[in-house]
Amino acid sequence: MPLLIVIAGIILLIVLILVLKLNAFLSFVISSLAVGLAEGMPLDKAIVSIQTGIGDTLGYLVIIIGFGAMLGKLVAESGAAQRITTRMIDAFGPKRVQLAVMVTGFIIGVPLFYDVGFVILIPLVFTVAVSTGLPLLYVGLPMLASLSVTHGFLPPHPAPTAILQTFGADMGKTMVYGILIAIPAILLSGPVFYKLVKKVDAKPMNEFVNLRKLEDGEMPGLWASILSALLPVILIGSSTILKTFLSQQSPAVVIAGYVGNPVVAMLISLLVATYTLGIARGRNVGDIMQSMTHSVASLTMVMLVIAGAGGLKQVLVDSGVSKYIGEALSNTGISPLILGWLIATILRIFLGSATVAGITTAGIVLPLVHGSGVNPELMVLAIGSGSLMTAHINDGGFWLVKEYFGLSIKDTLRTWTVMETCIGVTGLAGVLILNAIIS
Repeated sequence: MPLLIVIAGIILLIVLILVLKLNAFLSFVISSLAVGLAEGMPLDKAIVSIQTGIGDTLGYLVIIIGFGAMLGKLVAESGAAQRITTRMIDAFGPKRVQLAVMVTGFIIGVPLFYDVGFVILIPLVFTVAVSTGLPLLYVGLPMLASLSVTHGFLPPHPAPTAILQTFGADMGKTMVYGILIAIPAILLSGPVFYKLVKKVDAKPMNEFVNLRKLEDGEMPGLWASILSALLPVILIGSSTILKTFLSQQSPAVVIAGYVGNPVVAMLISLLVATYTLGIARGRNVGDIMQSMTHSVASLTMVMLVIAGAGGLKQVLVDSGVSKYIGEALSNTGISPLILGWLIATILRIFLGSATVAGITTAGIVLPLVHGSGVNPELMVLAIGSGSLMTAHINDGGFWLVKEYFGLSIKDTLRTWTVMETCIGVTGLAGVLILNAIIS
């Protein structure tokens, strides 16, 4: 019975969002209340449970995602993203354009949310394709793959950050494992996959929204741009690596532990970028702070949706249904990593949003993480992989690709949907391989 109630709650959530077109946060609150009451929770306790889940989720994410949005705004507005892109393409040359856009997409994709990174990079992809005479998808697919992988696998993006917080996973390890899995995922779903769809005719959009193209003298230097964009990964990843190979009492490990704390690392990165991409470029502090304010304001609904998912997760835990589901799933004999990936895939198909699919899955499989001994960092990546699967017409990214690349719905399904599925399958394979190595 508890499992049927959860299934009914998920169906209710899908109906509210897709059929009745209700706001996702409102839908989560309604579904959470319905599940709690159906499981026998008194109304006042169900409400307290939702409040607790929302508070616990936002308490950590507000800082990480807020700092990440501010950093991404600086990288975009300063011209650092444009500098990295143009220099990478110049350095790799026409014969290695795919490698150039993959590296660029990964660097830009770490601090920037998917939609922002897409809008900033796509005009440059158009320019490269036209100037070199290369097919648009030849240049574009590797960039799309890189942006999508960072969105699904790596903090400070909303879904992986929220999921690792739910599981109590280590952010540094998640980043290191995520990067290891990201490399083959990008290669297979970008350059390799292109060979299967190279006959698809894509044409650059004539008119598109983009930040003003900056002249060379208006942009920061290459190394300042790269350092500012990747500093969170460098600080958090270095801390994890040092802890792995040095004594825990080593001064370097102690210092790295403080600096590599996700909140501290994001704060340091933001302060460094404020100087390198702002003050050093002649911008006054007031103007920079106003820009940061706008960047966070745009995240309000994203944060509320994540918070709503956290409320549903807490209701599942407090009502006891989460424990019941965990015990039921553990008796199937299927790897928890595969189960997490599969549930995220199913929710992705119906809900469209990778973020919502990932966070909802985390609440459902939480007992598996605590009770089965599965590696929590790998579970984050397994769910992240599943949340990218089979993106179709209810996915915002689907329509971005269709309109900007001038594709039909059929060709968008052949390219974008299959590419996302390739990332999801490759990601799961990478997770299972890593699990066999480190377990």
